[in-house]
Amino acid sequence: MRAADVVVDLHGHTPHAWGQTLDGVLTRFESETPQIALTLDACGGPGGNGYDEELIDYLREEKVPATLFVTARWIAANEHVAQGLAADPLFELENHGDRHRPCSVNGRSAYEIRGTRSVSDAIDEIADGAIAIEALTGRWPRFFRPGTAYFDDVCVDVVKELGAEPMGYSVVGDAGGGFGRAEIAKQIANAPSGSVVLVHMNKPRGSTAEGVRDAVPRLRARGFGFVRLDQVKLR
Repeated sequence: MRAADVVVDLHGHTPHAWGQTLDGVLTRFESETPQIALTLDACGGPGGNGYDEELIDYLREEKVPATLFVTARWIAANEHVAQGLAADPLFELENHGDRHRPCSVNGRSAYEIRGTRSVSDAIDEIADGAIAIEALTGRWPRFFRPGTAYFDDVCVDVVKELGAEPMGYSVVGDAGGGFGRAEIAKQIANAPSGSVVLVHMNKPRGSTAEGVRDAVPRLRARGFGFVRLDQVKLR
C-alpha cells in the first residue's frame, strides 16, 4: 500500500492505548530449544551517534548473531561502519526510524522525547528509516522499533499498513546504557528462552560490551543459543 493510501485510511483515528507492549507489537518468539535474540539499538542524534566497536567485535569473535535496529541519522553519521555491518551475515539490520521518535499520531512523548505528531509524520519517520536500511541492504526492512519502543495503537496499524511488523522487546538488557556491568550481565544471563533482549550499540562509554561478554558464556553454559529475529517465529 502506498503511504498516501495509509493517510487516507487512518487519518483522524484517535489513539486509545500507549505503551511498549500493545496488541500487535511483537515481544517474544517460540523456540523448542533454549534460545534468546539479542537486539541492539543505535539511536543516533546528539549523544547517540557513538559506535560500541568493542561490543560488535565480541559478537563477531564469538559468532553471536544479533539484530541491529538503526536509525537513518545513525547511519548517516556512521556510513562506513553501517556498510560493514550490513555486509556481515551475522547481523540483520532493521528499522529504528529516521530520527528516533516514539510512534505517535498526536505528538505524545516518552522519556522526554517528543513523538511523531500525525499519521503523516509517523509515516515519514517509518518510511525514511526504511529507505536508509534499503539503501544499505538492498531490501525493505521487515521490523520497525520506534525510538523508546513506544507506540500508540493507531501507529501500530500504520506500521503494518506500511508492510512492516511492530517490534518491541521482552527483556531490558542495559536500560539505555544506564545499567552497570553486573546488572547488564544479570538481566541477559537470566533471560528466559524466547526472550527478545534490548541493549544499545551506540553507547561505547557504557558497560554494555562488558555485560554482554559476561552473560554469553553463562547462557551457553545453560545450553542457550542465539538467533536473529528473522530466524524465529515471533509473537
